Amino acid sequence: MKRVLVGYGIDVDVAATWLNTGDGSAVNPTDISRGVYGAVVGIGRLLKLLDKYGIKATWFVPGHTIESFREHLRPILDGGHEFGLHGYTHERTADMSEQQQRDILKKSIEVMTKFTGKKPKGWTGPSWSTSRRTPHLLEEYGVEYDHSFMHHDCQMYYLPYQDFDYVETDLTKPASYWMKPLGPTKESSLVVVPANWHVDDSPPLNFKPKQLTTHGFVSPHVVESLWMEQFDYFYREYDTFVFPISIHPQISGKPQNVLMHERIIEYINEHEGVEWMTMEEMVAEFKSGRMAGVDVCHPS
Repeated sequence: MKRVLVGYGIDVDVAATWLNTGDGSAVNPTDISRGVYGAVVGIGRLLKLLDKYGIKATWFVPGHTIESFREHLRPILDGGHEFGLHGYTHERTADMSEQQQRDILKKSIEVMTKFTGKKPKGWTGPSWSTSRRTPHLLEEYGVEYDHSFMHHDCQMYYLPYQDFDYVETDLTKPASYWMKPLGPTKESSLVVVPANWHVDDSPPLNFKPKQLTTHGFVSPHVVESLWMEQFDYFYREYDTFVFPISIHPQISGKPQNVLMHERIIEYINEHEGVEWMTMEEMVAEFKSGRMAGVDVCHPS
């Protein structure tokens, strides 16, 4: 008998992602306006979409978004959706010191807990960027699950600690320096709801002027086909699996993409055993043993 847990992870980066230029360069005010669109237009459209189908989603919200757009986020809270952590201004975790990571976790948890009245259980790395210290820091701050890692694409698992032995390739040294296998890994207490760039609206549907690609002009019908073919394969090959869909209000809130999501939801709902739920609920099913998962640790 099939059991399929499907859910939306909605990254409410909005203005925060544009403020974080990554190299300290000046921000283009037009880009900030694209983020504001996500807050003032996109959130409402996605809430209407979810309400139409009775779906509760997980909204990963940077601290900056909460402090800047409280009234636009209030309907999400009132609608009974889950809030999860997503940095403060969408900072890339891999680029930060451990102290900076601590400061952002502390501040973001304080801001979110004050706004929602509940300490968040989940975290997704901005741009799915992580560090070797990520599992330790998330555990330290009481986070229960991650939605950044990609050891599997349709099964939950316990995240391995990332401070295992490995050597980066360094062409300034003899080849013998880096020709070494990965060391053994050990499970943390963090559950991973797997991330997947191929079920994310940003790579194909988000236009970035500095990147000379046509991304942002890919037909949503192409994206829909790619996502549904993955779903079809999982449904054929697994009795139980999860299908997390990652989207953004400033992207999926565009008219053509809202229509795409309507078609996707209706297609998925044609299948037996489908349950829509938040990622917090998925993790509870996994921890209780009611939902199968996999072991991704590798021995020595």
